[in-house]
Amino acid sequence: MRNIELRIEYDGTHYFGWQRQKNKPTIQEILENAIEKITKKSPKLIGSGRTDTGVHALGQVANFKTESIMSPQLFQMAINSILPKDIVVIKAHEVNFDFHSQFDSKSKTYLYRILNRPYPSALERYRAWFIPFPLNIENMKESSRVLLGEHDFRAFALSINSVNSTVRNVLNVSFKLKQKHIIEFEIEATGFLKRMVRLIVGTLIQVGEEKITDVEFKNILDKGEKTKFVRPAPPWGLFLKKVKY
Repeated sequence: MRNIELRIEYDGTHYFGWQRQKNKPTIQEILENAIEKITKKSPKLIGSGRTDTGVHALGQVANFKTESIMSPQLFQMAINSILPKDIVVIKAHEVNFDFHSQFDSKSKTYLYRILNRPYPSALERYRAWFIPFPLNIENMKESSRVLLGEHDFRAFALSINSVNSTVRNVLNVSFKLKQKHIIEFEIEATGFLKRMVRLIVGTLIQVGEEKITDVEFKNILDKGEKTKFVRPAPPWGLFLKKVKY
């Protein structure tokens, strides 16, 4: 028995997230079906984390165990020959038998893209959140710095009932202006709560539109209260960029 790790890129537009669901297409299901066609056995594919409906990935990580003697490179080629064009295995290699893509991860980095100009884009419509109003990027940068370190992120969680703790450790945050009208927000943390990134971005947009100040943003974080300004950004601008081990 061997343990194969996959690095995966996908466009989540037409899928109901990563995790297999009944009667709904998901990334995990499509990949498991492809692996089963090759190995003739049903695999258990373990992902580093669940991405929501419509969310993309540049570097999702997953692993599965197999008795096949096929090389990782041939696995990559064979799986890609079966997959639809919006899911691609960008790397495959054999790892320690005890490796677990979810439990062994040290941190994850998410990227959120914003198209900030008066008119939308035909090509970026499922790759960025279109905001036609001017944004004060410097204010957003300043506010985002308070996220660094260990905090209780209960204000930026979809639900707090399904987790033991809402405390998370944010290692890095950044805002960059890419091209002329694309704003890219990156956040790296040792772990994330459900919808955490989208709720953070949606609230930072309120700062960028100058509806709330950096002090008010910090108060939302410190007090852990969902005010009317804590709103989720749409899923189509979000990418799982990297998983570190």
